[in-house]
Amino acid sequence: MSEARPIGMSFVLFATGATAIGGFLFGYDTAVINGANSYLKAHLALSPAQEGLAGASAILGCIPGAMFAGFLSDRFGRRKLLFLCALLYAVSGVLSAIPRSFDQFLAARILSGLGIGASSMVCPVYIAEISPERWRGRLGTLFQLGIVAGIFITLFVNKTIQGLGNDAWNTAYGWRWMLGMEVVPAALFILLLLAVPESPRWLAQKGRPEEARGILEKVGGADHAAVELAAIREAMSQEEGRFSELFTGAFRRPLLIAVVLMAGSQFCGINAIMYYSTKIFEVAGGSKNAAFTSSVWVGLINVLFTFVAIALVDKAGRRPLLLVGTAVQALALGLVGWMFHRGQNGVGLLLCVILFIAAFAMAMGPIGWLLCSEIFPNKVRGRAMSLAALTVWVSCYVVAQTFPMLNDSPTIGPAKTFWVYAVVSLMTFFFVAVFVPETKGRTLEQIEQIWSPKRAGRPVEPARV
Repeated sequence: MSEARPIGMSFVLFATGATAIGGFLFGYDTAVINGANSYLKAHLALSPAQEGLAGASAILGCIPGAMFAGFLSDRFGRRKLLFLCALLYAVSGVLSAIPRSFDQFLAARILSGLGIGASSMVCPVYIAEISPERWRGRLGTLFQLGIVAGIFITLFVNKTIQGLGNDAWNTAYGWRWMLGMEVVPAALFILLLLAVPESPRWLAQKGRPEEARGILEKVGGADHAAVELAAIREAMSQEEGRFSELFTGAFRRPLLIAVVLMAGSQFCGINAIMYYSTKIFEVAGGSKNAAFTSSVWVGLINVLFTFVAIALVDKAGRRPLLLVGTAVQALALGLVGWMFHRGQNGVGLLLCVILFIAAFAMAMGPIGWLLCSEIFPNKVRGRAMSLAALTVWVSCYVVAQTFPMLNDSPTIGPAKTFWVYAVVSLMTFFFVAVFVPETKGRTLEQIEQIWSPKRAGRPVEPARV
C-alpha cells in the first residue's frame, strides 16, 4: 500500500469537469437531431433517403474527426484541440439553425461531427493524462457522464421547444431553436477552457518539463510532480514513439483490446436503442406519449448507472465491472428479443431495455473510453486513441444504418436483431475474461510496462491502493 499523497482535487476536478463538457456537447449534438428531424423533413421537403442522410450526417463527420484528432493533439497539444472542438460545436450550432438548403444543413452537421469525433478522442486522453492514478477511473468516467447527461437533457430541450408552438411553428422555427441551443454549452466550454491547463505529459514530451512540473505540483504537490516526471522521462527514453509500433510487438495487444472493446460497445446495439428508442416502443405497441415516457426512463437510467460506474471503478476495478456488465447485457438483450418474439410489450419490454441500459452505463459505456485512454504508451496515445475513436464511429454508423433495415425485415425483425446484439455482448464478455488486464491504481507508465516488462528492465510495479 502506497503512502497517501495530498492531491489538489479542486484543481483536478475543475480541469476534468470542464473537459467533460465536451462529452455533454457530444451527447447533445448526437441526440438533438431526433427531435428536429421530422420538422426539418417537412420544412425542406426531404425524401426518405435525404431524411436518413440528415440523421447520419454528423456521424459522417465523426469519422474524419476521429482520424485526424490524434495527430493534431500529439502535434499541437490537447488543449488547443479542445478549443477547436468547442469552436466547431458553436459554429455548427449557428449554421445548423439557419440553412437555406439541404446541402448547407449537411455541411453544418458534418462540422459538428468533426467536433464529436475529435472530442471523443481528446477528452478521455486529456482527463487520463492530468488525473492522479488513485482517481483516474472516477474522473475518466466524467466524460461518459457528460455524454449521457447531454442525451438526457436534450429530450427535455426538444420537448420544451416543441411545446412553444404548433406543428406549423415547429416546421418553420422550432427545429432551428433545437439545433441552435447548442451554442449555449459550446460558449461555456470555450470560456472554461481559458482556465484549463495543457496536459503535463504532453508538455514533458515536447521538452517543456518545467511547465509540466508546475501543473503536476498543482495536482499533487512537489513530491508527486518529481515522481511523475521521473516516470515520464523513463518511459520516453524506452520508446521510439512511432505510430507503426502499435501494429507490431508488445503493443498489438492494447490495440486489439481497444478495437474490440470499442466495436463491442456499438455492436451490442446501444445506439440502436438511443437513436430509435421512440420507434422501438411504438413498434412494440405503445402510443407516442408512452414511447416518449419510456425514452425518458431509458435516458434517466443511463445517467444514474453512470454514477454507479463512477462510484465503483476505482474500488472494484475495470475488469469486474466489464465482466458483470457484459454478462447482464447479454441476458437483457436476449430477453428483449424474446419479448418481441412472443409479441409482448409494455412494462415488461421497458424493464428489459432498462436492464440493458443499466448494465451498459455501469460498464461498457464509460470503461471502454477509460481503458482506451489508459493502455497506450505516452508518445502515441493521441494517435492510438484516434484508432479507438475511429472504430467507435465506423461501428456506430454501421449500426445506425442497419438497424432500421433489420428491424423492419420480414425475415429478421426486432427479435433476431436483438439476439444478434446479445451474442455480441456474450463474445465481449469472453474477450474481457481472456485479454483485458486490470489497470486500477497504476500510473500510465506502469500500465505501459504491462505490455512489455523487459523494456523497463524490471518487473511491473504493483498497483497503488
